[in-house]
Amino acid sequence: MDQFVIEGGHALQGEVDILGVKNGLLPMMAAALLARSGETVLHNVPNLSDVDTMAKVLEGLGATVRHDRDTRTLIIDASWISSHIAPYEYVKQMRASFLVIGPLLGRIHQAEVSQPGGCSIGVRSVNLHVEGLQKLGAVITEDNGNILASTSGLRGATVYFDTPTHTGTENIIMAACLAKGVTTIVNAACEPEIVDLALMLKQMGARITGEGTPHITIEGVDRLHGVEYTVMPSRIETAFFLGACAAAGGEIIINRGCPAHIGIVIDKLQQMGVTIKDLGKGRLQVKKKNRLRAVSFSTRPYPGFPTDFQAQMMVLQTTARGTSIIDETIFENRFRHVPELVRMGANIESTYSKAVVIGVDTLRGCPVMASDLQAGAGLVTAALAAEGTTTVDRIYHVDRGYEWLETRLAPLGAVISRVNNKVMA
Repeated sequence: MDQFVIEGGHALQGEVDILGVKNGLLPMMAAALLARSGETVLHNVPNLSDVDTMAKVLEGLGATVRHDRDTRTLIIDASWISSHIAPYEYVKQMRASFLVIGPLLGRIHQAEVSQPGGCSIGVRSVNLHVEGLQKLGAVITEDNGNILASTSGLRGATVYFDTPTHTGTENIIMAACLAKGVTTIVNAACEPEIVDLALMLKQMGARITGEGTPHITIEGVDRLHGVEYTVMPSRIETAFFLGACAAAGGEIIINRGCPAHIGIVIDKLQQMGVTIKDLGKGRLQVKKKNRLRAVSFSTRPYPGFPTDFQAQMMVLQTTARGTSIIDETIFENRFRHVPELVRMGANIESTYSKAVVIGVDTLRGCPVMASDLQAGAGLVTAALAAEGTTTVDRIYHVDRGYEWLETRLAPLGAVISRVNNKVMA
């Protein structure tokens, strides 16, 4: 089992390019199932294990997938779908695989997908997906953990979400593209990745308005076709490198970032004392020299503070001057990194959804373990700032969302390597 070995205390210096956003790419891969003709060609594709997993799901349904890792290009031909059953061995690994149910119902009117797996960060039920698809005319039952769905033809309807759901909004949008009539989603999620998906679908021939607002309208069409599209840069990866520099110190330039999508993150970091300058055209200059000041924050749906940056932001509070109160409102099990940070010397008291962090002078390197993707990213950030050496185990979680992180951080001056711990394998 691979692990990171990180020697802390080295300031970062240099430039880094931001890659395509995983949470936008995976639904785009699912959307390729809607194309009855032509290839779907996606550019700016990061080399992630989740991308490989979704490719296996699509291949299990009959699509052909070619991934040119050198050019970061993914080519999907789904003109022929030979199965409506998403392979369980891959669906269990990743929640985003459930995104194929909407396209399958729209395209071939039946789908069978197991309850999805992924990071253990709390209950993330697919009931909102199911209820929305039922509104469109799907008949859905559950059998031994499998969702069985069929329809004689989806029909437009008004779908109300009790709470905004990122993947639920995407699933309903994709299903509605080939439904008869008009579908309206009320209280839709507003993330930039949803806007990017809608722009791609419109190039495929879909009729969508209102993306990026809580009120999205989709007018169904008879068929969609393949398209060539470039995936937008990742806002969470942009935030990660902001946080890495804020933890380790130094000065870096982030290229192809997306400052407009992480305004609240930038504002909070600036309140802490991080210098962030927008150089234009997606370029950000980040500097950190002095000890940071503590700030409190609450995670919220977009455009609020992203839950995917909560772990890293907590790490920055551990050595900041003062006390921070962190309120996690999105997932109920997203403080699993707290015990690991305490092992490194952090002063944190946490309950069900709140954490109180009192800043200490420094963290100490020690063996820690990633419990999920973003917890792993947070522990890497902590290791960059800590005194001594930290080993981060179970980094397969990190590999799901960050491409070979050691090869991105080392050129910036971080002392980080990937090793295989055969004892844990």
